[in-house]
Amino acid sequence: MTDSLIRKLTEGNRDYLNSGSLQLRLKTAREGQHPYAIVICCSDSRVIPEQIFSATIGDLFVIRVAGNVLDNHQLGSIEYAASHLGCKLIIMLGHTGCGAVAAALAGHADGYISYITEDIQKAIGDRKDPDEACKLNVLHGVERIRREFSMHPEISDAEVRGAVYDIESGLVSWL
Repeated sequence: MTDSLIRKLTEGNRDYLNSGSLQLRLKTAREGQHPYAIVICCSDSRVIPEQIFSATIGDLFVIRVAGNVLDNHQLGSIEYAASHLGCKLIIMLGHTGCGAVAAALAGHADGYISYITEDIQKAIGDRKDPDEACKLNVLHGVERIRREFSMHPEISDAEVRGAVYDIESGLVSWL
């Protein structure tokens, strides 16, 4: 089973290598990355910021974590991209049908997942509607980023925006 999955990944990499992106890959390898936006989003395999925003290699600095929650690792990544790469737009991107939000709404999670659901529960309070909970979780992340970096002059001029991606329609709604 594992061997067939490795073969599938290898074939996908071969397709990527033949996709015509060689010049862009070489350019970013030689000149570095210059993304225009930071996108913090869920690890959900249906949420692919590069495809959602028709971006290519080097356009987006993407930070993925289940439930698009923030801890010091994600904040450090934001700080790096904003201060060292010059990104002036930070997007907290939630999505409909989020399993982490659903788990938080259900009020149960075991193991390490509980760190994610506890953070989401703080964001949503006693709300029960999944779409509203998703938006509240995004806004919670936006406010946390603004708060954490309010005293960092090198990145305090970056704009922080929230958005929700609808996994059925593909539409991004800005909050």
